[in-house]
Amino acid sequence: MKVSDILRVKGNTLYTAQPDEPLASALNLMAEKDIGSLVVMDHGDLVGMLTFREVIQTVVRNGGAVGTTVVRTAMDDHPLTCTMETELDEVRRMMLDRHARYMPVMDKKMLMGVISFYDVAKAVVDSQNFENKMLKAYIRDWPASAEDESDTTKL
Repeated sequence: MKVSDILRVKGNTLYTAQPDEPLASALNLMAEKDIGSLVVMDHGDLVGMLTFREVIQTVVRNGGAVGTTVVRTAMDDHPLTCTMETELDEVRRMMLDRHARYMPVMDKKMLMGVISFYDVAKAVVDSQNFENKMLKAYIRDWPASAEDESDTTKL
């Protein structure tokens, strides 16, 4: 399974912030849309990722307040990214290694979407459920061999 499979099911609604935007505005958008991350874009380029982790760290650094902080100050300016062709096993490894919960999906310099650790886990569970259902159907429809059939006629 590839990242493109996840995005096809998930859809491609994206929420972004700009680096010089007040952090409070970005937080309002995150709360309003009930999302855990924003991709930070500057003149069409990905420049960072803002997640609740960066927000909490910034608020703690500011003594419990957002204040006049801008997104650039809080964001991760080296976010982990993947492509549409990245295999799901590789995405899981990358996210686990970096403790990343969100990952922008890029096609060269174009942002294609964002996948979350939840999206990855859901895709794995859905795939396993489908495989399990197919195996159960196969076992239920197991063809009887000629030897099995001859044994039942003796009874």
